[in-house]
Amino acid sequence: MTNQRRTSNSQRNKKPAGRKLARKKPGSTGAGAYYHIEVLPRTDFVTFRTQDVGRRGHIQRVAGQRSSGYWSTVKWMIDKNDAHVQDNKLVADTPAAKEVIEQLGSEPVRMLGDLFKARPSPNVHEKIKSAPARSPAGSENGKKAPAPRRKNPKNGRKAYS
Repeated sequence: MTNQRRTSNSQRNKKPAGRKLARKKPGSTGAGAYYHIEVLPRTDFVTFRTQDVGRRGHIQRVAGQRSSGYWSTVKWMIDKNDAHVQDNKLVADTPAAKEVIEQLGSEPVRMLGDLFKARPSPNVHEKIKSAPARSPAGSENGKKAPAPRRKNPKNGRKAYS
């Protein structure tokens, strides 16, 4: 019985109930090493993974897995040595950072601290073609459609031409 804690002593170690400590969102304080460019909302994803792009530690891509299993880019993180903020706009200092900023669907807009928002780059595969936009078969490559097979008058089988 001497090894067990008494319930009255454990109450002393608890934090006050009225005070709730919350974790600040990454990039919101402006004290970090990266500029965060959010592309899609975090709420759409279940799992996250960070990947280095190019040189180690300079530009990172945060990929998120949707509940359906597909992976998409949630945000980009650019090292503060590779870009700077000028008039609330993110300006690239290196070619790699410039390439990332140019491939976004819109110019990054500063929210607060080091946090920026931008639209994702347009993805052709995600767009659904409407019926009138489809082209007729065979016209895409400029060639005529192959001629239909004819029946051979002698034996009734299809002849290849």
